[in-house]
Amino acid sequence: MEKNGNNHKLRVCVATCNRADYSKLAPIMFGIKAEPQFFELDVVVLGSHLIDDYGNTYRMIEQDDFDIHTRLHTIVRGEDEAAMVESVGLALVKLPDVLNRLKPDIMIVHGDRFDALALATSAALMNIRILHIEGGEVSGTIDDSIRHAITKLAHYHVCCTRSAEQHLIAMCEDHDRILLAGCPSYDKLLSARNKDYMSIIRMWLGEDVKTRDYIVALQHPVTTDIKHSIKMFELTLDALISFKKRTLVLFPNVDAGSKEMVRVMRKKGIEHHPNFRAVKHVPFDQFIQLVAHAGCMIGNSSCGVREVGAFGTPVINLGTRQTGRETGENVLHVRDADTQDKILHALHLQFGKQYPCSKIYGDGNAVPRILKFLKSIDLKEPLQKKFCFPPVKDSISQDIDHILETQSALAVDLGGTNLRVAIVSMKGEIVKKYTQLNPKTYEDRLELILKMCVEAASEAVNVNCRILGVGISTGGRVNPREGIVLHSTKLIQEWSSVDLRTPISDALHLPVWVDNDGNCAALAERKFGHGKGIENFVTLITGTGIGGGIVHQHELIHGSSFCAAELGHIVVSLDGPECLCGSQGCIEAYASGIALQREAKKLHDEDLLLVEGMSMKKEEVVSAAHLIQAAKLGNAKADSILRTAGTALGLGVVNILHTMNPSLVILSGVLASHYVNAVKDVINQQALSSVKTVDVVVSNLADPALLGAASLVLDYTTRRIY
Repeated sequence: MEKNGNNHKLRVCVATCNRADYSKLAPIMFGIKAEPQFFELDVVVLGSHLIDDYGNTYRMIEQDDFDIHTRLHTIVRGEDEAAMVESVGLALVKLPDVLNRLKPDIMIVHGDRFDALALATSAALMNIRILHIEGGEVSGTIDDSIRHAITKLAHYHVCCTRSAEQHLIAMCEDHDRILLAGCPSYDKLLSARNKDYMSIIRMWLGEDVKTRDYIVALQHPVTTDIKHSIKMFELTLDALISFKKRTLVLFPNVDAGSKEMVRVMRKKGIEHHPNFRAVKHVPFDQFIQLVAHAGCMIGNSSCGVREVGAFGTPVINLGTRQTGRETGENVLHVRDADTQDKILHALHLQFGKQYPCSKIYGDGNAVPRILKFLKSIDLKEPLQKKFCFPPVKDSISQDIDHILETQSALAVDLGGTNLRVAIVSMKGEIVKKYTQLNPKTYEDRLELILKMCVEAASEAVNVNCRILGVGISTGGRVNPREGIVLHSTKLIQEWSSVDLRTPISDALHLPVWVDNDGNCAALAERKFGHGKGIENFVTLITGTGIGGGIVHQHELIHGSSFCAAELGHIVVSLDGPECLCGSQGCIEAYASGIALQREAKKLHDEDLLLVEGMSMKKEEVVSAAHLIQAAKLGNAKADSILRTAGTALGLGVVNILHTMNPSLVILSGVLASHYVNAVKDVINQQALSSVKTVDVVVSNLADPALLGAASLVLDYTTRRIY
């Protein structure tokens, strides 16, 4: 006690409500009473203990030489659902005064009765620590809900089985405050077998009764299905009458429906039948001897599936009241019965058998463990209990910062080779990305887009992303107002006059935005890149082709026929190389990846591409990368081609500067870093002095196409303007 910081005796209040819970609490009470140097014991009696119809069982507490501090009459008669509720209310009214007077350090509460719920509620609200006995078990009625409710109120737990312990842990109770002790009643059960039992049997069942030749019946109402439980009780009595064996019938408990069950007993004349003995109460010590030497026990009492297993006595468990309880092999379940025949058949199967003894619920040493547990309680610890929740994903909060973090878009990039879909957060983080080869036909392509979007939308839930809509970046000329690809580049086949918005929006039930890939790159820069906060800027994409987007006064320019910012088709030479658009001398014909690949092939065909330090496999396709590598290794012709390409791009930029007068030019794409210096040189040589101060930078965005597609959603879903 001293090492845990308690400098006084632990004042323990044990509250008992009925004969059943006293059988579990009495061994603990004896243990507490035997160690007065550590504990002070206060006993509170309430519930059916104080009712004559249920045997005035408080007397057995007095016979056990316990001082009863307080008797509380809390049962409202009526034996129906309303009476149970009123009884809980009456107990809640009376208990505060008692607890204020006693001021216990800890209250011990047993089980799953409605009276126990009132006890636990009162103690919890009055900041009294609660030790709950037999939590974590599963039966099959309203008792389960009450038991688990008490568990949530209790600070400490004593459980009887390993499964019950695991249930408590699963219910987020602190493992350090759970004691697997076994059932306290087993401490008495396992030491009672050799006592004189014949005198007890004869006292309750008659002089002519032999061991293993009588039945003990104990059946209670099921409060969640009273009508059915009364019907099953009738069938049980009919089967017992037909079976013609001496039977000890105990009256049911005080639950709703008990009055009707007593009426059934009297209607069938059980109290006067020669084969029956009907009693309101049997002291626990004597009850142990009766069930230990019975030919069978029948009913739905927890005693049948718990304590009786210690003796191997056959048990017939009726109905659903104990569904879920751990049982030994001595228990035969009759879940439902529409006639007495099923019960009668069970009696013939079970009566007189002897099963192996079961110790599922205890080994006879529960009380010493419980007393040691009580001594370890540190009253200086905070009273507020803590729950040990398992790790879970962060929940979606309504905090504005969290909402901004989790608002996300589905971004789709339709490239000439690959089709990509990504979940992109408001901060520009690509949370998840999916890539597939872009199919060649319209039908296959649209089917794949839908499939990938559905998969990504499902995954978004798992990563706590709230999808606001779908943004699609695609090559070609796009009508963003209608979500239609008017006509595409030659790189994407069968992609003209295609309505993308309608089928995708219908399938995902989300708004859909579509725009040209160059425009999307500009939007990506405006939201996440160098263009953030810049009023007027231009983005140039240098990749397979040349594209771009123009932002003027913070708005993207589309043009009257959605053809604005086709920057790759600015003509910089009247007699230049042919462009894929059919014209000559376009920037794209000089500076695109396709143009550089074309020039690289010409050099390679003339054996003028490879220089020392370069090698190519036979099957390797010549690409723009080979031209760039050759230039770096000193190939003058390759370097000249790159300088020409850079000059062409620079001249295009000068035209843009003279037309739009932006304050910033952003070069994006895989070739941007190779062109930036050349573009700056051309501007210094060719541009008007009023625009030479323009900043030319290389984009720092890793994936402008996807980020731009996401920007379509993230910008416009909040602004509602396009």
